[in-house]
Amino acid sequence: MGSASNHLVTPSAVDSSSPLPSNLTQDDLKKLAAYKAVEYVKSGMVVGLGTGSTAKHAVSRISELLREGKLRDVIGIPTSTTTHAQAVSLGIPLSDLDSHPVVDLSIDGADEVDPSLNLVKGRGGSLLREKMVEGASKKFVVIVDESKLVKHLGGSGLAVPVEVVPFCCDFTRGKLEELFKEAGCTAKLRVTSGGETAPPAVTDNGNYVVDLYLERDMGDLEAASEKILRLPGVVEHGMFLGIATTLIVAGKAGMTVRDRFG
Repeated sequence: MGSASNHLVTPSAVDSSSPLPSNLTQDDLKKLAAYKAVEYVKSGMVVGLGTGSTAKHAVSRISELLREGKLRDVIGIPTSTTTHAQAVSLGIPLSDLDSHPVVDLSIDGADEVDPSLNLVKGRGGSLLREKMVEGASKKFVVIVDESKLVKHLGGSGLAVPVEVVPFCCDFTRGKLEELFKEAGCTAKLRVTSGGETAPPAVTDNGNYVVDLYLERDMGDLEAASEKILRLPGVVEHGMFLGIATTLIVAGKAGMTVRDRFG
């Protein structure tokens, strides 16, 4: 198994003793995890607002609590233009890292979570802004349904995203594929809907995304991270190593909360 930031990860206060109804959908589970995470939000906090199908529930819940007066003076820092638009529509006051370089708490989903709370994020294309905001946070609460748990990053067979500059992007794609050929890596430039001949998908930062598909464990994650970031043309990758402080997982057997210590 790949290793990075192998802090002790232990269960803490959880709701796992109470099984959840069997008819819950995946989106229901995401919503339960999101609502649990918002319990960490306190009045006066600067809160990083994540991106994606799970995080949107947390943003909606924060807005609801603000309207009810149960939360006050919360400032949100969105991690994408999509989340920015959602927060504006819900009346959440917003700012950015220039004005608030230290974030009290961030809440976001993940595409994969390994046993050491390392993450894959960015299949929605917002990995750079997510990593900037969540890396500046005192506490980062990750919310997932149980389908996102993996034995090692890349273990789902789905993409490990890398944001790259458009210039000579196929050259960069080839270099990324070569880096992890021993892991059976196939690197593909992400395109918009419409098949392989469609134009490249563009991030909020005007960059492209190369998706790495791995047949085997890539090994030491810190070493893998360094190799990726040393490549000219790479902006950032979607492995979030040692950043998450709390994981909330909603599954049919119940809800679990795990904290990182050390």
